[in-house]
Amino acid sequence: MSEQDDAALTAAEELALARLALDSGELEHAAGHVAGALAQAPTLPEVHETLARLAAVGDGGVELFPLNHHAFVGSVVARAHLLAAAGRPAEGLDLLAAATGHSPGVDWAGVPWVTAPELAERLDPDRIARILMQICAAVPDPVPPSGRAALGPYLALARNAVTVRPDHGLLLGAASALARRIGETELAVRWATRGVRAQPSKLGEVWLGYAHRSAGRTREALAALTRAVEHDPDDLAVYADIAGTLADNGRLDEALRWIDHALERDPAFDCAVHTAHRLRFARDGDVAHLVALTDFVRDHPDDTHEHTDLAESCRSRPWLGQLTPAGGTLVQVIRQAVHDRPAARGERLRLVAPEPPSALRTLAAAVPELTVESATDVPGPDPRQPRRSGTRQLWAYQADTVAPAIPPPSEEAVRRIRQVATPAWPHPPAAYDAAVGLATLDLPDLLGLLVHPPDPPATALGRVLNSQDPSLWVRCVQVWACLGLLHHRTDEPWDTSVRRAVLVDLLWGVEDWTTEAALFALVTAAWVDPQVRPDVARMTAERLADVAEVGRERPVPIATSLAYLALATPELDRQMVETAYLLIGGRPRRPGRLRRFWYRLTGRPLS
Repeated sequence: MSEQDDAALTAAEELALARLALDSGELEHAAGHVAGALAQAPTLPEVHETLARLAAVGDGGVELFPLNHHAFVGSVVARAHLLAAAGRPAEGLDLLAAATGHSPGVDWAGVPWVTAPELAERLDPDRIARILMQICAAVPDPVPPSGRAALGPYLALARNAVTVRPDHGLLLGAASALARRIGETELAVRWATRGVRAQPSKLGEVWLGYAHRSAGRTREALAALTRAVEHDPDDLAVYADIAGTLADNGRLDEALRWIDHALERDPAFDCAVHTAHRLRFARDGDVAHLVALTDFVRDHPDDTHEHTDLAESCRSRPWLGQLTPAGGTLVQVIRQAVHDRPAARGERLRLVAPEPPSALRTLAAAVPELTVESATDVPGPDPRQPRRSGTRQLWAYQADTVAPAIPPPSEEAVRRIRQVATPAWPHPPAAYDAAVGLATLDLPDLLGLLVHPPDPPATALGRVLNSQDPSLWVRCVQVWACLGLLHHRTDEPWDTSVRRAVLVDLLWGVEDWTTEAALFALVTAAWVDPQVRPDVARMTAERLADVAEVGRERPVPIATSLAYLALATPELDRQMVETAYLLIGGRPRRPGRLRRFWYRLTGRPLS
């Protein structure tokens, strides 16, 4: 199904052209414009009046709206209405359901013939149940409030149908599933309960369990789902549903027992495997479970349906699903400055310890009137010097200033980084895939982005980041530039590749936000390629050990972030895991500030 080709015409203009074509006897031309009007205003009475005129002179008009491989959605809806008018409402309803699957938020079915009680009397209840299940499969669960009105006509059809056939178990269950999705939980419970009484079945108990769960009745939900297992002990998806319900209510040990039962029956059943890894990660926080899930997904591309366990586990977690806010004194000054706090706009700031060069540059751009005096007495290793010799130089220091040591990136590189850079991602493999758009950038461009981050894009996200904390946007650019490095010359063997050599240089360069970005790229490489995991785990352990040692002599602003990165590293030595927890100061907690920015921007949780 396709969208309208000519979106420039309004519904009124389409109707005017359709009427002119009708007056001229050009029925196919008129049909095209009626379809265009329907696509934009599917419930407008004038559109349906014009469609009726077309049907009257066009032998019913059905054949004027043929179905083909790329049928236009307006033509599909027009055909549906004409089929209903021709006495074939079941076929018409099938087409409206297909249109709803194509664009669930559009009120395709908001017409009298769909909600008329007599339609339910004419149609076979099994056919109605299948249509309701088709609608349920096409919409989110639950449907956001903004999208529920468009499904109201289908709920009216369900009401009419269960009135006519009050003891049809399949119909009652499908109606319950639709009601539950659009927030009618009590109605969903009543219908599902009647369905189970009329016709006990596994599917009916599953629908009842879901309805109780949506209504907040956990005990009743678990009882129904357990009865579903008794109906069919081989349906392992129900085991996963029970486990998920138990876990959502803090009963993790019971949940894992159910998953273990499922895996005993089929160790490769995708729903059980996904749920098992998610729950085990929730129990102990060991990233090995999520890495194993990543491997399973890669090795089983033909799962029964799309799963969200990996993304749910990584959501809002440092580096697994989002970058961490920067640490250090200057970041606090930057945040104060953008909020117009007078204390942040003093004339002179004296540092007691060197700060990352990226922080200095970000402060200079955000608060140009502020003079920064560098620390003169630096205990321990100087953070302005690379931690290993021979690494490439991104920055040039001179007195109290720092400047990029490499040229700025091209305009094309700036355009592309603005398209992909974001502070959140579903999980590391998804971030790797999203960075493929940077694959054709040259190495100088990718390095130039690290030290010459462009202004944020003129989007809602860009405005929020710039107004709340400019350092977040700079870190976004650096993270995605390093992810772009992972796609540089991928034909080269990892051990001797340019991409590895450059990232290692950045990892052991001066203490900077680019250190964190480089390590995240290396960690991401380990997630997507099992063969590089030992190498990345070794590098992570060495860099973390170095940070811990330096941290005994002076503060290391990037220490906490590197510790979180270590916890995200596959196959990291257990001793280094404990070192990471020590640097963090305990079990990792989800940072809230970035999550609040994202929710303010999108109205939904960070993904």
